[in-house]
Amino acid sequence: MSRRFLVIAAFAAIYMLWGSTYFAITLGLKSIPPFLLMALRSFCGGIVLLAMSGRQIASVPLRTWVNASLCGLLFFVGCHGVLAFAQQSVPSGVAAIVLATIPFWILLIDVLFPGDQRPRPLALLALVPGFFGVGLVAWQNVAQAGISVLPVVLLLLAALSWSVGTVLSRGMSSQASAILLSGMQLSIGGAVLFVISWLAGEIESFRPGNVSPTSLAAALWLIISGSVIGFVAYNWLLENVSTSLVSTYTFVNPVIAVLLGTLVLGEPFSRMMLLGAGLVIISIIVIWSAERAGSRRANDPADRDMRHLSLRKT
Repeated sequence: MSRRFLVIAAFAAIYMLWGSTYFAITLGLKSIPPFLLMALRSFCGGIVLLAMSGRQIASVPLRTWVNASLCGLLFFVGCHGVLAFAQQSVPSGVAAIVLATIPFWILLIDVLFPGDQRPRPLALLALVPGFFGVGLVAWQNVAQAGISVLPVVLLLLAALSWSVGTVLSRGMSSQASAILLSGMQLSIGGAVLFVISWLAGEIESFRPGNVSPTSLAAALWLIISGSVIGFVAYNWLLENVSTSLVSTYTFVNPVIAVLLGTLVLGEPFSRMMLLGAGLVIISIIVIWSAERAGSRRANDPADRDMRHLSLRKT
């Protein structure tokens, strides 16, 4: 199987399948409480991937388990758990738009903690319309639905949590395979979500017989498509493609989420919210273009020779 085919398939997974998960979460929440829903999604998906890894688990060092635990908490407790909790009062399309700020947070982290991937000035400038767009979406959400701004703030924190996990995961490619690493992160995050669900009283009051077929189907979709397929594809792409290119899934996810939410669930979506979504997507495209241009210049032989000469002169 060619690498090009794997890249296309992996991008298709995080573009299309993850775009549908916001819709699936809304359906799952109809009869499954939020933390329990995300615990089932993460833990079941993680167990499947650990089983697929077989004997590789025995050779994993303690340091890798510690790193995977931290990333699992950031990805699935800090992001997915908070996302499901917020989606109890926020339309799925709005949630997807707010989480589209993930590339902004990654960029800010790279600015504050510069490493191999140094942000370009144009990418920094592109943050302005993006944050303005998120503000429009938040304002319209509060104005139309008459709800608190707290769920939007929680969604922004969820995006930040996912971004920190992404930055930390960039250095883990040599520690384990994408399947094993995903299984470790998912199962650990899911186990913690079960504890949170129990502490919140969800498990005690939950009655499996009351789960609707729609919610059950949504939970299975989240486990198979969102966790098993989607997250393995995400971790594999982080190993093989630049982070700025991987983050382009945020172009497509809000579009799919808004379409499904509006056409199937009848969720409201105004022109102002459309403008805000457009500003977010424009910012992400500019950030991606700036990072791609910078990567091409860094890999150009003439540029490398010029940098080498300048270093010798100094």
